[in-house]
Amino acid sequence: MTGTKRSSEGLDARRRKLLFRSWHRGMREMDLILGSFADTEIGALTGDEIDQYERLLDIPDTEFLPLITGERAVPPDIDCAVLQKILASRRTMTFRTT
Repeated sequence: MTGTKRSSEGLDARRRKLLFRSWHRGMREMDLILGSFADTEIGALTGDEIDQYERLLDIPDTEFLPLITGERAVPPDIDCAVLQKILASRRTMTFRTT
């Protein structure tokens, strides 16, 4: 089951694939964080940002989640504009519990 509220209609194949990958990480917390980010931003990311996002999605959830939650510092080799956008979107994210 996916939580996406965005249709992939109108997206090119690469962005559709990234949207799907964002909502099907394997760890529900990461599905919510990255899926919500992709729902909002995938259509507006530049080509360079799409490249960055693909590299970030290759990071295993168990390594990526502590970076997103602030439990571990972000290594300089993965700190990029898209990661900063993900972190900013997470600060404004609210979850419903009902």
